[in-house]
Amino acid sequence: MAASCLSLVSLYGSYLRRCLASAGMSSQTIDIDSDTSMHFWGPNRTNSSTTNSKPPLILIQGFGPHGIWQWRPQIVFFSGKFDLYVPDLLFFGESYTKSSDRSEVFQAICVTKLLEKLGIQKYSVVGTSYGGFVAYHMAAKWPERVEKVVIASSGVNLRRRDNDELLKRAKVEKIDELMLPATAGQLRTLMGLSVFRRTYLPDFLLNDFIDKWYSDNRKEKLELLKGLSLGRDDTVNISPLPQESLIVWGEQDKIFLLEKAHELKKLLGKKAKLQVIKNTSHVPQLEYAAKFNNIVKNFLFE
Repeated sequence: MAASCLSLVSLYGSYLRRCLASAGMSSQTIDIDSDTSMHFWGPNRTNSSTTNSKPPLILIQGFGPHGIWQWRPQIVFFSGKFDLYVPDLLFFGESYTKSSDRSEVFQAICVTKLLEKLGIQKYSVVGTSYGGFVAYHMAAKWPERVEKVVIASSGVNLRRRDNDELLKRAKVEKIDELMLPATAGQLRTLMGLSVFRRTYLPDFLLNDFIDKWYSDNRKEKLELLKGLSLGRDDTVNISPLPQESLIVWGEQDKIFLLEKAHELKKLLGKKAKLQVIKNTSHVPQLEYAAKFNNIVKNFLFE
């Protein structure tokens, strides 16, 4: 009963929003076409000065909590150096479309349209996990716009057998039982694969997470999982990128194993670099934020 009256997740969400506001960012929503609206956190345009503009940096979330939950340490670190944009991907947060397209390619198109609407012509992109799929497609389709790309913990070189092996590691039969947890036990399994340093969390708190992160748009999110263009068979369908690219991976990642990172580096071509962070799993940007931030900063300012 206490969990329904007092949501610790909601309280922390309020804290996150205050952090972003203090970093000069605001919550905004734009209709990018007649079917689709995109919500994002970005520079407060009423107070921004074009003469003091910083290079744009786009942070793209993975499959799960809203983007600001996944990028808080990066927002605090990079907000003084870049104009940050943190979009909610479609069906996460307040972003929504009437289109039936559920591919990650469509997500990339929508983020690109959002940036066009904002008048942003060139930018760098950082994507984690599912967001790395989106970042890859943005870089591949619009090389004249994406200057540098960071792909973190993201098996862009996904094969069907990788999903089968993931289900075995998770001891579940269907991918939605892992990626769209509906019970405390299912969320505990996902967190066990995603983090290196495991901390016990009580069921009431896990259920609070599920209510705030996974309850909305479950049907559409399941369609997103089924709509992936990557990993449909055992053939890798990606090409080298023309931009400088950085791959960042947790050494102990149990969602996308480290071997995928080494293969991805070869597939992305001569301009790709790989940095592996020890003692982290699938979310190194949260588990070892200082190390992650400095790796990305050094790459972006090379």
